[in-house]
Amino acid sequence: MRVLRKIGGGRFFPLRVDSLAGGLGAMLAAGVAAVAGASWTAILPSAFAGLSATMLGLLAWREAFPEPASASRFAVAAPSAATLLDNLPGLVVRHDAVGRVVSVHGRDRGLLADTGGTLIDSVHVSTRIHYLQALDSLRQGADGATAEFLVEAGASFRPVRAHFTAERSAEGALAGFVVQALDMSGETALRDALAEARAEARSANEAKTRFLAAVSHELRTPLNAILGFSDILLGEYFGGFENERQKEYVELVNQSGHHLLAVVNAMLDMSKIEAGRYELVKEPFAIAAVLRSVDEMLALEASRKGVVFSTRVARGLDEVVADRRAVKQILINLANNAIKFTDEGGVVTLDAMIDGDRLLLRVSDTGIGIPADKLALIGMPFMQVQNDYTRRYDGTGLGLALVKGLVALHGGDFGIESVEGRGTVITVALPLDGNSEATGGLIEFPPKLADVKTGENRDGHAAQAKIA
Repeated sequence: MRVLRKIGGGRFFPLRVDSLAGGLGAMLAAGVAAVAGASWTAILPSAFAGLSATMLGLLAWREAFPEPASASRFAVAAPSAATLLDNLPGLVVRHDAVGRVVSVHGRDRGLLADTGGTLIDSVHVSTRIHYLQALDSLRQGADGATAEFLVEAGASFRPVRAHFTAERSAEGALAGFVVQALDMSGETALRDALAEARAEARSANEAKTRFLAAVSHELRTPLNAILGFSDILLGEYFGGFENERQKEYVELVNQSGHHLLAVVNAMLDMSKIEAGRYELVKEPFAIAAVLRSVDEMLALEASRKGVVFSTRVARGLDEVVADRRAVKQILINLANNAIKFTDEGGVVTLDAMIDGDRLLLRVSDTGIGIPADKLALIGMPFMQVQNDYTRRYDGTGLGLALVKGLVALHGGDFGIESVEGRGTVITVALPLDGNSEATGGLIEFPPKLADVKTGENRDGHAAQAKIA
């Protein structure tokens, strides 16, 4: 019988096992015959023949089925610990308990050619305190620490970030420590570039603020003359107009002067808020009196457009604590926008009410509304939601931006709900007692519109509200 044994190279080796079996059988028969009392002269020839056959079979078996090679013949020699440390990035330095260098490893180990036996000798004097603080934390029981310092590299110093790892004895005492220092020259260069860019941006922002303040101041001087003389002409103190066209022109000059003065004041207030120089003067005052003042100022404009304008104060709401001038400016800007974007026959309502410990000021209108995809733009400086219908409304887009800034200074919230073609509702919430986290200092201006929530407007239609 032949057995095919697979050997190297994918070939099969034919092996006859009948000779091996026959040899073993002959030896077994000789043993049985000896037990039965047969003569050794008759048994020995057949026994030797069987033994020979068995040996030949074993040799053939070993040739066909060699023993597997020892794994150690092909195993890669394990690298030593020193070799592993030498392949690590940066500089790896082992120290004993008192800080003497035991060994230096890492791909940047050439940096410490002249250390004098300690790593700290290569650290720049101005940054050695960081090295010592990290080492002190290890001695106090920490397993690791991180520090940044300058390491001598030839004729210059290289900034590195070093990771300290403690080596402790069985009793827990500090037996040594390992420092792996990684080069951070690229990171330092990026930091310097970022700091320079920030300084340039800060300088440009301050220059812009100074420019706005200077322009606002310079524009106010001629505006006072324009407004003053146009008011005198409209009062006909030095005689009447010869025709209506002259009076119309003087009215346009006066209106344009007032509009320009409002823009200048808004720009100046915005620059103050952005620079953190807008100071709130919080004091108790009657909110109803402020609403009446706004009504008196805007009633004529609303009547001229055929818009119904009304103010309402909730029962029990008397005094609040806030900056009176800022609150009045908030209401004027919101109500003026509502009247401007509401056509004849529409309604604009200004409400003041209490919600817990907050004062709610709500301005609602039945005007043109705001598209849902444009709500996120509301409140950005010089941003107006423009379309073919709204282009006929004048304005600079500063009103709502200024409102959001003043609300943020008070530590309040600004919310807007609107449906295009149906109207807009803007709600301002201020602390009743004037206490808030806002301190009147630097704020993010203009405040970003962040959280989104859905609700319903007053006529039951779904609207999106963006809350500052």
